[in-house]
Amino acid sequence: MSSSTQQDPLPFIGNLLQGARNAITDVAGVTVGHRTLSEGGVQTGVTVIRPHAGDPFRDKVPAAAVVLNGFGKSVGLVQLEELGVLETPIALTNTFSVGTVATAQIRDCIANNPETGRALPTVNPLVFECNDGYLNDIQRLAVSEADYLQALQGASADFAQGSVGAGRGMSSFQLKGGIGSASRRVSARGNCQGGCHTVGTLVLANYGRQPQLLLAGHAVGERLAALQAARSLLPMEKTNEADEPEKGSIIIVVATDAPLNARQLRRLALRAGAGLARTGSVFGHGSGDIVLAFSTAYTVPDSTERPMPAVAMLHDGLLDGLFQAAADSTEQAILHALWRATPVTGRDGNHRAALRELLPPSSL
Repeated sequence: MSSSTQQDPLPFIGNLLQGARNAITDVAGVTVGHRTLSEGGVQTGVTVIRPHAGDPFRDKVPAAAVVLNGFGKSVGLVQLEELGVLETPIALTNTFSVGTVATAQIRDCIANNPETGRALPTVNPLVFECNDGYLNDIQRLAVSEADYLQALQGASADFAQGSVGAGRGMSSFQLKGGIGSASRRVSARGNCQGGCHTVGTLVLANYGRQPQLLLAGHAVGERLAALQAARSLLPMEKTNEADEPEKGSIIIVVATDAPLNARQLRRLALRAGAGLARTGSVFGHGSGDIVLAFSTAYTVPDSTERPMPAVAMLHDGLLDGLFQAAADSTEQAILHALWRATPVTGRDGNHRAALRELLPPSSL
């Protein structure tokens, strides 16, 4: 079976081509930055996705979100649903840091647009979260506004995955979770000879019950539980979690350069749920599973004095390839998040082992 990258000997999901990086940043103009906090009981951070290099308050980005299960505390979804555009970069962090990061986004917008909230409209911050409280002392409220700015300013096309940024303290399937990314290239008409569209996905994986874990179609959850028990990986690992209900979350961000409107982007976002389900998720009661999709094909001006873009949207009848790309890149990104994560010991000695400590990819 072909591997996902030359560096990662992992199964390749689907039959579509990947982008050069096999990451969300294969969508031209998209960049990602992290700020990681790792000291004792503080194991957390911020991840920022910039949809383009400009100011999204001035040049808004068409977008839509789907809530697969709404056990979450994100900020900015109400206006996003109504207007169908992004006004800030996309931020990911832990549950108790949403307010701080939203404030940082507002201050950054004001710094670039001093009349925000006065002569100009207010800005809609967009912050997604997962609860990293098992590894991170979330009550410390460790994330600062400066951490958001550092992640924003450090955004680039090449970025780390695994136990970094917002993913530092995340757990997935009773293993170490975190940040993962992947991309797929597809032509609406069946081949790339006349040009391809790219779909790139980034996940913040903090979900899943180990008995349900599927990797590239293989049921490995029970095998992993047995391996962990046999190896006695650190005594502070919880041994009864497999019997507990779903308490985690996942944030999925899907980018594309295909010209889609907000209605079509919502349809694209929904298909990421297919990739999530393939890993064993049932969108459990206690899981906050949210997908955001955006297009870089055009921007929407902030002022009525600037012309609206004259863009021909892709016909709905040509979306199936993009739907497959969203599903496949989501599943691949989750696999990358698990595989690229490193083990972390955090609050009160709580520990998460990494998948690569336990299961060689050749066994998949």
